[in-house]
Amino acid sequence: MLIVGLGNPEKRYDNTYHNVGFMVIDKLLECLNLKLKNDECKAKDVVVYKGDDKIIIAKPMTYMNLSGECVRELAGKYKVDNSDIIIIYDDIDLDCGALRIRREGSAGTHNGMRSIVSLMNGGNIPRVRLGVGRPTPPMQLADYVLSKVAGDNKLALDKTVDNVAASLASYISHRDFDKFMREAMVK
Repeated sequence: MLIVGLGNPEKRYDNTYHNVGFMVIDKLLECLNLKLKNDECKAKDVVVYKGDDKIIIAKPMTYMNLSGECVRELAGKYKVDNSDIIIIYDDIDLDCGALRIRREGSAGTHNGMRSIVSLMNGGNIPRVRLGVGRPTPPMQLADYVLSKVAGDNKLALDKTVDNVAASLASYISHRDFDKFMREAMVK
């Protein structure tokens, strides 16, 4: 299993809307009492074992628009099928704090997911989309997703991030995707 949270690697992007995938990975690592150890395949990652299952938890270091390079390399190195990958990322088309989980689908408007779908030969990759909402005009979309999360949006996203991370920690043990979706969707 490969769990990848999307974001941008530089410190200046910490706690921005575009980095909610990284936020979920950070919280998941905290839940599992783990730290990212490896610097490989254009990612920072950790590999853990649950019985015979190998779980790779990763943050791409490629910047958002090239996330597919990291996912392809990690999946190839660890021989992970598309159906055993979970991608976590921000979604401007969902209200802030909303959540949508799917087993497969298109990349939509997300450039990181477009890169992954393109390089992984299709959309049959499970994904967790965390809503970040849209900017209020005249703010531009790029400025919004790279801005710091604050106020009510921070409260909403923190709650969703915590819930998704706890549900992923549980999923690693039970490997029941339907149960994971039900647990994560409870608010």
